[in-house]
Amino acid sequence: MVLPPLPDSRAEPDGSAVIRVLSYNVRSLHDDTAALARVVGACAPDLLLVQEAPRFFGWRAAAARLARNSGLVVLGGGAGAAGPLLLCSPRVIVESAKDVLLPLTPGLHRRGFATAVVTIAGARLGVLSCHLSLRRDERLAQADLLLERLDAMDVAHAVAGGDINDVPTGEAFARLAGRLQDCRAVAPWGGGPTFTPKDPRRRIDAVFATPGIEVLGCGVPDGAAGVSAADLRAATDHLPVLAALRVPAATP
Repeated sequence: MVLPPLPDSRAEPDGSAVIRVLSYNVRSLHDDTAALARVVGACAPDLLLVQEAPRFFGWRAAAARLARNSGLVVLGGGAGAAGPLLLCSPRVIVESAKDVLLPLTPGLHRRGFATAVVTIAGARLGVLSCHLSLRRDERLAQADLLLERLDAMDVAHAVAGGDINDVPTGEAFARLAGRLQDCRAVAPWGGGPTFTPKDPRRRIDAVFATPGIEVLGCGVPDGAAGVSAADLRAATDHLPVLAALRVPAATP
């Protein structure tokens, strides 16, 4: 099935901006990186919210290669955020970027947020990439910390995306959707389930937006122009989530 295209990125006459946000768990680039770059390039995101970016020896070079091969640049995150990474298109103006490490539970993987404040075609917004815990209680606490971090960024509009490790009926996912727009639920487009690529049954990856941002469409770009099913299966062990959003103009 061929999907109708999402709107391209553009500046609107009223000062708002249509942007494209892609969230993608890349499994430390252990799979077919050429297929991954083709998927990202075809989605043409302004912002790429990565999870499980390389975070050990050579991680900076690996992040730079992913950005270069996808036509993007590194914005922030990576090892300093324990895996979440932010890439962006050259049209994005970066105001600030900050890596946030979350409290460590002994015996569990360290988690963090990659965050930034950016301006795109005159619209200013906060951005956050996350990969929440596999353990229920820690995941719920991290969802609360995510909301607190967005509040602390002190921006009128923000987007957050990542591997939630929870389904929409789960407590952590529902906690986020109670304060933010679950973009896929607001404006479904493309596929829904994100895990696993060979037999997707669970929607555990998502893009969220603060109220005031208009969601134009969101979902897995299976069937989108330039995105092949073979590349989606080969690129990594999650399917990506692409959202088209209209962000209001920044207030003076």
